[in-house]
Amino acid sequence: MSTLHDTDFHAWTAEQAELLRAGKLAEADIVNIIEELEDMGSSERSQLTNRLGVLLTHLLTWAYQPERRSRIWRATVDEQRVRIARLILKNPSLKSYQAEAVEDAYAGAIYAAERETGLDSDVFPRDCPWTFDEAMTLPVQTP
Repeated sequence: MSTLHDTDFHAWTAEQAELLRAGKLAEADIVNIIEELEDMGSSERSQLTNRLGVLLTHLLTWAYQPERRSRIWRATVDEQRVRIARLILKNPSLKSYQAEAVEDAYAGAIYAAERETGLDSDVFPRDCPWTFDEAMTLPVQTP
């Protein structure tokens, strides 16, 4: 059986918000509301991992191809750091997930760096050489 949640998500959200505002909890689609809330939380964690993946890719490229260093490349590192810091500022509970996010992001960063640099993935350390704090603060200067 198809529900409004499945056929018109926008209308479903408006309906559920109205039911909750009116205190009509018995009429609210609690099961789907819970799932959507959990998905929202997972989305924030995924965003942190994805942004860290981009940052770690840039840091690997910076470390392993010094001849490609430029102000623009440094700016991409800085941009990811700002976006990550802003995400954590808005979601302080993500701090408890930082180390895990670095670990999750690093495997993908190795392969992205391999594509960007043309270097074999075996060139890069198997484990991430940076902690979260180091990745966020490591000086990145143009030569």
